[in-house]
Amino acid sequence: MGTPMGMHTPMSGMHTPMGMHTPMGMRTPMGMQTPMGMHTPMGMRTPMGMRTPGMRTPHTPMTPHTPHSSGGGSLNDLGEARGTMLAVKLDRMMDSVTGQTVMDPKGYLTDLNALQVQSDADISDIKKARTLLKSVITSNPKHGPGWIAAARLEEVAGKLQSARQLIAQGCKHCPNNEDVWLEAARLEKPQSAKAVLAKAVKSLPHSVRLWIDAANREQDVQAKARVLRKALEFIPNSVRLWKEAVSLEDEVEARVMLSRAVECVPHSVEMWLALAKLSSYKEAQRVLNEARKHIPTSPVIWVTAAKLEETQGNEKMVELILTRAIDSLAANGVTPDRDMWLKQAEEAEKTGFIKTCQAIVKVTIKVGVDEDVKGMKQNWVQDADAAVNRNSIEVARAIYNNAVMHLKNKKGLWLRLAELETKYGTSESLDNVLQRAVTYCPHAEILWLMAAKQKWLRGDVAAARRILAEAFSHSKESEAIHLAAVKLESENNEIQRSRLLLARARQQCNTPKVWMQSVQLEREQGLFQQALHLCEEGLKEHPTFAKMWMIGGQIHMEKAPPELHEAAKFFERGLQKCPRSVPLWLCAVECEIRQQKYTKARSLLEKGRLRNPGADLLWQKGVEIEMLDGSERLAHHLMSRALQECPTSGVLWAKAIELEPKQGQNAKSVDALKKCENDAHVIVAVAKLFWRDGKNAKARKWFNRAVTLNPRLGDAWGAYLAFELEHGTAHEQREVIRKCVDAEPNQGTDWNKVVKRVANWRGKWAVKLKRFVEESYSAEFNAKPLNREVELLLQGEDPYAAMAAAAEAEAAEKEDAAEVKEEEGTKREVFEPAQSFQGARPGWAFKMGARGLGYYRDRMQEAVKEEKKEKTEKLGEAKTEPKAEKKEPVVKEEEEDKEKDKKK
Repeated sequence: MGTPMGMHTPMSGMHTPMGMHTPMGMRTPMGMQTPMGMHTPMGMRTPMGMRTPGMRTPHTPMTPHTPHSSGGGSLNDLGEARGTMLAVKLDRMMDSVTGQTVMDPKGYLTDLNALQVQSDADISDIKKARTLLKSVITSNPKHGPGWIAAARLEEVAGKLQSARQLIAQGCKHCPNNEDVWLEAARLEKPQSAKAVLAKAVKSLPHSVRLWIDAANREQDVQAKARVLRKALEFIPNSVRLWKEAVSLEDEVEARVMLSRAVECVPHSVEMWLALAKLSSYKEAQRVLNEARKHIPTSPVIWVTAAKLEETQGNEKMVELILTRAIDSLAANGVTPDRDMWLKQAEEAEKTGFIKTCQAIVKVTIKVGVDEDVKGMKQNWVQDADAAVNRNSIEVARAIYNNAVMHLKNKKGLWLRLAELETKYGTSESLDNVLQRAVTYCPHAEILWLMAAKQKWLRGDVAAARRILAEAFSHSKESEAIHLAAVKLESENNEIQRSRLLLARARQQCNTPKVWMQSVQLEREQGLFQQALHLCEEGLKEHPTFAKMWMIGGQIHMEKAPPELHEAAKFFERGLQKCPRSVPLWLCAVECEIRQQKYTKARSLLEKGRLRNPGADLLWQKGVEIEMLDGSERLAHHLMSRALQECPTSGVLWAKAIELEPKQGQNAKSVDALKKCENDAHVIVAVAKLFWRDGKNAKARKWFNRAVTLNPRLGDAWGAYLAFELEHGTAHEQREVIRKCVDAEPNQGTDWNKVVKRVANWRGKWAVKLKRFVEESYSAEFNAKPLNREVELLLQGEDPYAAMAAAAEAEAAEKEDAAEVKEEEGTKREVFEPAQSFQGARPGWAFKMGARGLGYYRDRMQEAVKEEKKEKTEKLGEAKTEPKAEKKEPVVKEEEEDKEKDKKK
């Protein structure tokens, strides 16, 4: 029937608007089809050719009214329409050439795998598909995928017997299609499947898949082997069949079969390698030589030959074989592949063939790299880094070792090799690398310093001195080498040697740092006059070196009594030469504060801020002066000015939070975080607020964030440890100490005041941390006794030694609990101190224990005594028990006699 816009309804050929056909297979709830693939209830008409429930569609006067009561006629019309539609679709799927079809049976097989029958509509679809596939196998019975699709459709529909019948017909029509035979075997029962496969291999004796399937259906190993051997009679050149057959045999039979396999499939590398693996050394050599003749383009055979020689200890032959491999492969037209060779080297390393791995890298080091030096070095570094990332350390080591032999004067390669040996090698291998490095790069200061430090760390001070002496001969004017030699001597308390070395350094290189170290050496020894004399001389040479002016003034302040007036003059002279040095201004102000000359200090700060605008530390110092002078209102006013000039200074915001009253600190911290969200000083200030409020979890989180943002900030580490000492466990305290030692902090105004004192110069980082916490957080530090292991760590002990000592101390505490115990009415001591060994004592052991040197009760001896005592007691009981057993019968006999006498 006609509809507006000239469109046809489903009753007149099922055409859609614009003359397009509806897609195949779309369903409505009653199995009816609508144009445009849209579902409608009860098949009622809608505008645009769609149906509505029992009423006329608007604006469609040509569409007759179909009452709801006339269901019979509508269903008859619907049946006719479906039949017409199916015929049209079947006709469209046929080509103009007889016997051809446009349906894709292979694609249809994929759809069938996911098909599940769930409703009547699905059954309808199966019927349609069955009709279509019947057309396919009827029109083209030699088409195997059509039979397979038809059989699988019946299998999905639950008609397994029909599927077997269909596929059996397919086997008759397509006897040369292995897919059809395999489908037939799959659908049959296990016993029937074997018969089907027997027919299949008769029809297709050269099908590997059929023979493999037949072998896999055998449960017995011997039967499976017989099937595979039969298959090899028909298909002797199948590598897959040989692999399957060999895998079922024992070593002797496998070797026999492999010998035959390499004759039948001489171009299979796997067969040759398997045969060589099962052969003796001489026989394996012969096998691999034959393999190279048959397959001259395979590098794997050459690598296997090298591995074979390595197993026999012929290390020279390994490199020779691989060198020949490169030449032979090039002669046979094989393009060198660097990635392939590196992969072979990594596999050799993983299987334990280190010499082969090294030889592969050595002979292929220039394969596939750029010709220019820069590109060559870049390629080698990238390959080594990639190998390290894949945990192939030997490959990376071999790359660097060969790279430095080609580019001997490249300091960067030597440093990378030394770094690799530091992480993954031994101290001997690192020494060897550094000795070679300084030989080829004698003017690289860092290599000399690394070599000397390595010797020093191993305790060989004499060797370190020799290395530095040799370094002097190559770099006489090197400041770093001079200072390293001075540090080596001063760390070993060779003060006079240090003085001589510094005197020579001042003559040869005459740098500000050398003069500063000369002054610091005398300052550390307490020789202030000599230090000041050197300081004056150094300032004549380097008058703008601000640190020297700071040191000179500090020496005056450290004298006993302090020469504060002289120090102030010294700082004043320095400020004239170095007006841009903020630390020098701070030193001058600190000197005035110690004299309680707050007005002079304010004047200096004003001058300093004029010379150094934006210096937040000068503003902070000004606030501190007002607080010391008792002018809290001026301190707040100055802080406001400071924040206006330095709005993103974390130091000032942290101080501002501290200045606020308790009720306003939270609001101030929010403002601070808005201005400088990731500043460690502000984070520490916020963490302290959480700490004060008892929110320990949040405080710990913020302290950890602070030391992560700036691990060099000592103030943060000190506050973190103080918090953990008050609220944390021993494990958390140990972690803070360990991380702080690794970070080696050197920043923080409060931290540097403590750490940079002369008495703390030589202290370990853990000791410095302890002293800082003791001074800045004394209440938290002394709140409760420290854990023994934590205490040892803060004394600078090695973590493992501290752990062992803590365990020993714990045992000692248990002994202390029973130090004086009652035993047989007498008191017994478990430890007696002694300065030296005073002879053996029964039950005692002389040793250095947790409580010092002396005699300790030997628990082993006591245990042995107790064991002997128990044994003697048991023996005594065993001797007395038989006597008691002998007396019992006598007593019983006497009682029986008395009873008999009474009866008589």
